[in-house]
Amino acid sequence: MSLSRLWGKAPMCFSVLSITARSPFSTLISLQKHREIISVQIVRQFSKKPSRIDKSADTKNYTYYVMSLVIVAIGCTFAAIPAYRIFCEQTSFGGLTQVAKDFEKIANMKKCEDRLIRVQFNSDVPSSMRWEFKPQQHEIYVHPGETALAFYTARNPTNKPIIGISSYNLTPFQAAYYFNKIQCFCFEEQILNPGEQVDLPVFFYIDPDYVNDPALEYLDSILLSYTFFEAKSGLKLPDPFDPKNRPSIAPAPDKVPEAKI
Repeated sequence: MSLSRLWGKAPMCFSVLSITARSPFSTLISLQKHREIISVQIVRQFSKKPSRIDKSADTKNYTYYVMSLVIVAIGCTFAAIPAYRIFCEQTSFGGLTQVAKDFEKIANMKKCEDRLIRVQFNSDVPSSMRWEFKPQQHEIYVHPGETALAFYTARNPTNKPIIGISSYNLTPFQAAYYFNKIQCFCFEEQILNPGEQVDLPVFFYIDPDYVNDPALEYLDSILLSYTFFEAKSGLKLPDPFDPKNRPSIAPAPDKVPEAKI
């Protein structure tokens, strides 16, 4: 086959043949130029500024991402309060008492006659809350396995309605696992009109297994404390883990220490 026929059928081979026909030095220079041209094209491609459309799309994606994070954070914040309350009520963590739901067990439980527990009652209101709040009884004595009923009194002495909400804990917190509330007014908003007064019941019992816990063998006094706050947006109830929020238990009447002279 002649060179002219090859040229007519495969014109693209010219560049290859022309390169191979050159000297090695010329071939090297040609390859170097091709590499520089490709490098310049790559740099130009990557150095192009993004268009306005690309910038707008990136901004929208970033906005959606931030909004999603904010929505998730808000949802977790609102879900944390009831979740923490349920956790504390089920485990008595932080001195929060149990909520009695097994009414068949309550009806059939046996009272432990050989053990008597003194239950004291405490009430608190912060300076921002203008209610008068106090227990109707300072203390009562209860046998484990026996139901008991106590009352608190709340009064609004102001000339405008006030909505209140209460939190509670039990001291010492080791006994909270056996302290069961059947009926209570805590964590529920209470509205009192000007001059209105209400009695707030606390129906409870101490589980009979209290007497079988070696950690409570010599513990015969517990303190149930309630604090009422004015219900407002952004209200944060006090941390039940803070020992400063726990009032101390008063000594029993027969164990009052003598005053030193």
